Amino acid sequence: MPRVKHTHIKRVRAANPSPMTLDGTNTYLIDAGDGRAIVIDPGPAMPEHIDAICAEADIDGWTIGAIAVTHGHPDHAPGARLLSERTKVPVYAHPEARFPHDRELADGERLVLGDIALQAIYAPGHARDHLVFWFGDERALFTGDVILGSGTVVIAPPGGDMRDYQATLDRLRREFPEARRIDGGHGESVEDPLAKLDEYIEHRKNREREIVAVLEEGPATISAIVERVYHAIPQPLWPAAARQVLAYFIALEREGRVRSRRLDRAPTSSEQTILNPDLSRIVDPSSRAVAAAELGIDRTVTTIEEYALR
Repeated sequence: MPRVKHTHIKRVRAANPSPMTLDGTNTYLIDAGDGRAIVIDPGPAMPEHIDAICAEADIDGWTIGAIAVTHGHPDHAPGARLLSERTKVPVYAHPEARFPHDRELADGERLVLGDIALQAIYAPGHARDHLVFWFGDERALFTGDVILGSGTVVIAPPGGDMRDYQATLDRLRREFPEARRIDGGHGESVEDPLAKLDEYIEHRKNREREIVAVLEEGPATISAIVERVYHAIPQPLWPAAARQVLAYFIALEREGRVRSRRLDRAPTSSEQTILNPDLSRIVDPSSRAVAAAELGIDRTVTTIEEYALR
């Protein structure tokens, strides 16, 4: 399995690639300096991945002393219980986490082990229980699904909130100007964190401007927005784009800039494809739970909303 080692950090990538997880989920091991290591995001409940994490620790003679999880999506959290059962060490998570964990880390609290400390930063937007971890010794941010090594992040209601996500990006940009690396939940390490944060911040603003520009021409449905604004991305990913558009509309409607009305009709066949996706077109069966969680798909859309500027 691909792995990378910095001064104190090793990465082990889970064998769960998909359009939603890129090359797979990144698990990180951090040397605590006393023969122990902290594991961040043990990933999916794949026994072979837990074996790989333990094998990487053994290479450097580390025992695992703590497990930290950025958020509860099924490609990041389920492996924590498996690893905890094997190592008999606690799992740390945000107080709102619904997956099994032993100890909670609120915003600003630190996980201390041996000679190091990880600061927990509450980072909602992608998920309500999301934490980012700051490792000051290496000036590294472990960002889970807030920032990825490539591409952008899905913000899908109900767990995702666009304004919370934008506030999280702004906070990271403001409070950690000294960061020299981002280690995200998927993809490669980012060696220019401030440039990446600026890219992410501007991307969200640009998408919103594009959506509003369509509405300036007249009312539109989510599917119509996707076809106009996201036409450059592969059509199998349009359902993910639709969830992003919904997140923007929820924010804009809450702010009084947009209004919605229910249309007296059922979805067309093309709208069905976008709003009620066949997940097998996006991911393989083993990744369906990840896709469903990432996209926030918990019910079938049976009516269509139209949105307009106020």
